Amino acid sequence: MSTKRVSADADVRAASDQFYSALEAMANGDASSMPEIWSHEDDVTTMHPIGGREEGWEAVSESFAGVASASTDGTVTRSDQVVRVIGDAAYELCTESVSWTFAGEPMSLEGRTTNVYRKENDEWKMVHHHADLHAEFAEKVANMGA
Repeated sequence: MSTKRVSADADVRAASDQFYSALEAMANGDASSMPEIWSHEDDVTTMHPIGGREEGWEAVSESFAGVASASTDGTVTRSDQVVRVIGDAAYELCTESVSWTFAGEPMSLEGRTTNVYRKENDEWKMVHHHADLHAEFAEKVANMGA
């Protein structure tokens, strides 16, 4: 593997570390560090474990803020990480585990996750986050508005 490719792989892993740090902060009620890792372009997307799909930075940002507003006492870990870099794009596969209190109730979930990154202005930015659907979590979020 070339030195350039090893460096890109390490840079994407660092971006992933930054995202998972921001995700853990979100699980503790603070989504303010999400904008640092995400691209703010209209083509960003997410498919959270609550179902649905958000498109564009504003919708993606609001989705993380909404979950943060009802979250405390969170821990987020990832395992079985694989990173692949293809030019100025990269993807990550992993298993994501989250334990936290959501809307006053303890919850935990584990699921397969895919994250996609793009190099923008010499920085790796997230452009897509997809996690397996978690029916119980989706139902709790849906019932919050009822």
